[in-house]
Amino acid sequence: MVEREDTAIRVGSGDVPVLGTPRLLSFAEGVTVKAVQRYLEPGQTSVGTRVELEHRAPSPVGMHVEISAELTDVDGRRLGFAITAVDKTGRLVATGRIERVVVDRERFLGSL
Repeated sequence: MVEREDTAIRVGSGDVPVLGTPRLLSFAEGVTVKAVQRYLEPGQTSVGTRVELEHRAPSPVGMHVEISAELTDVDGRRLGFAITAVDKTGRLVATGRIERVVVDRERFLGSL
């Protein structure tokens, strides 16, 4: 559900009280993280590497938005997801693609 903290005004991406695109992206990335998490080996994690998001319709505070992610391609450690967001009225809110790469958590953090 879109909360006041999720609006473009609150996240600094605009001046209207609707779901902000950065927050929508955060929700969508979270869905991909959860989708792959249980399939990872101990010590592995996935990191986002590429995003393409089309925010097509506004969602006011109080609107329920369902975000789904479908794993569409796997190329070695690279995972590609198709993203869809639909509000409770059935209106298409967003579409996009998110790419994640499976990495060794310790090695990744050690590279900082």
